[in-house]
Amino acid sequence: MTGIGGRAFVALVALSTLLGTSDILADTLKRVAESGVIRIGHRSDALPHSYVDQAGRPTGYIVDLCREVAASVQERLKPVAVRIEFVRVTAQDRFEAVREHRVDLLCEPSSITLARRQIVDFSIPTFVDGAGVAFRDKEVTRFEDFAGRKIGVLSGTTTHDLLRTALSQMGVKAEIVATADHGSGIRLLADGKVDAYFADRAILAYLYSRYEANRNFKLGKHHFSYETYGLALERGDVEFRWLVDRTLARLARDGRMAALAARNFGIANDELLNALIVVNSLPD
Repeated sequence: MTGIGGRAFVALVALSTLLGTSDILADTLKRVAESGVIRIGHRSDALPHSYVDQAGRPTGYIVDLCREVAASVQERLKPVAVRIEFVRVTAQDRFEAVREHRVDLLCEPSSITLARRQIVDFSIPTFVDGAGVAFRDKEVTRFEDFAGRKIGVLSGTTTHDLLRTALSQMGVKAEIVATADHGSGIRLLADGKVDAYFADRAILAYLYSRYEANRNFKLGKHHFSYETYGLALERGDVEFRWLVDRTLARLARDGRMAALAARNFGIANDELLNALIVVNSLPD
């Protein structure tokens, strides 16, 4: 075997040795080893999980977890130098970004569902939350309370699907207003253009605590569902998923996951999240 074909084979064998595989290379690690770049998909609006700070830097609880994963990838691939390239995604195109290899790891509050697992794989859980509501005037504690009202919800999310399905099944007549991001949804609520805003409760609590302009709305205490988040990655990429899961389990064991959550949310973690962290503390 000579010429270009021979050189390509030699390069492939060398890369296989570097990655610790003998037959088929894990696609994500192969791409990162070849390019020296790991592409992290992040959101601009999913505070405090994944957003852009005032200096324009991606930040948030789940982004912090992904920085730790990137450090593990660097350790795995050394002496190859690996840098992070942040790629902004939306709630509407995030999973396609993974499937189309525009991002290697999706670092935002993605709820794990069986339908989504037909498109991407997920890590072990990173967070547990559920749908909640912020409202004006009349309190909302059940879906029937939405009758005759306008409800904002982020398009392309499980909360959007939940709201639409629940109202339909219960025969509740209400107007659903789909928004492009959480910030615009809260502004619609504050400006009286919708009567309620339906979203993950942790995100609502964060926005509520920091919303200073015209905060003439309240944060509901009720959960309408319970969901677990995970980091989405290419479907079938066993090697990369193992590295991601091993990193998250280590962060759970050494208390780093709990500390990152408390720092980003600005409050003590609740019992449900603490229980999830304990479950995630898998031994090596």
